[in-house]
Amino acid sequence: MIEVSRFWRDPALPFVEARRVGDGRQVCYAAHSHESFSIGVITGGCSTYLTGDTRIEARAGTTVLMNPGVVHTCNPIDGEPWSYLMLFVDLPWLQTQGFHLPTHTWSTSPALYQRLLRTFADLFDASVPDREGRLAALFCSLPGFLGADACVNDQGNPRLEAAAAFMRAHRSDPLSLEDICAACGLSRSYLIRAFRQRFGLTPHGYLLDQRVQLARAQLRQGRPIAEVAQEAGFADQAHLQRAFKQHLAATPGHYRNADVVR
Repeated sequence: MIEVSRFWRDPALPFVEARRVGDGRQVCYAAHSHESFSIGVITGGCSTYLTGDTRIEARAGTTVLMNPGVVHTCNPIDGEPWSYLMLFVDLPWLQTQGFHLPTHTWSTSPALYQRLLRTFADLFDASVPDREGRLAALFCSLPGFLGADACVNDQGNPRLEAAAAFMRAHRSDPLSLEDICAACGLSRSYLIRAFRQRFGLTPHGYLLDQRVQLARAQLRQGRPIAEVAQEAGFADQAHLQRAFKQHLAATPGHYRNADVVR
């Protein structure tokens, strides 16, 4: 039987984790983002990938890229089977490698696809020498696979950026829309309309997404789910359970109990 979903982590490589999904028909997402830089490959079938104004049918051999904070979804097409592999890499580590966020959101480069498959095979095999160096080499070579487009430089509306930053800083607090408006100096109606256009989520949806990301970071450390729910700003464990499954297509328990390379 094809395994639906599995996460991997390695204490020797705390800045990266991976996910393998064998049957994407059973793993559906609401619009969400990640704090990490995410890159993955479609290994079978076809799915719909939506990010910003881009909507494509991502088929086997396609690489998808998601910059931190960018809202996206990747879901089945009419029940068609599909499978994929994903890497989630912490931005601070990438920055130490001199990595700059790309403008590309997808690629059909066969060479990049093969390189990523080799990286997945090597990364979580503890017998492979210098796995961190191999991962660094991948990201050093990534611009060459993608082409010479400029790196991301989209500042957007400073007051909308301030609203998003305020929510990130206070994501575990019981924020109201009035709190956010006061912090960024925008009216309620403008904030609701313009924020969704800029970030792909309503202010409420963005705050919920931020809380899920905070919970994800804490669960990654193996912390009790009930404590994580409380500290991440959820009403209770059931509320965390629903939101986590909608955003990451996995329960908090499934995510916390990842395979750990020894």
